[in-house]
Amino acid sequence: MISPIERLTPIADGIREPGLAAENPNMFRAVFQSAIDHVKETDAQKVEAEYLLATGQLDNPAALMVASSKSELAVSLLVQLRNKALDAYSELTRISL
Repeated sequence: MISPIERLTPIADGIREPGLAAENPNMFRAVFQSAIDHVKETDAQKVEAEYLLATGQLDNPAALMVASSKSELAVSLLVQLRNKALDAYSELTRISL
């Protein structure tokens, strides 16, 4: 069954604190891993809702649309994170020392 809508939580609570990146060098990786896991989770929920609708077990067809929208938004967020990371990398490569 599809889980209810949950409250949004920040990706990293202390991302604005100075020196936090030095204390936790794997934070960048954790942010991307969290986004990838969220994409997998929302896609699994969408596939489950599609299966339930196809077999006639889903009482509310709108639940499939909600799951589909959540999945699309999760993928969009992951793509935007990737684009921002690539932009940051290209900026770093343009810096001349």
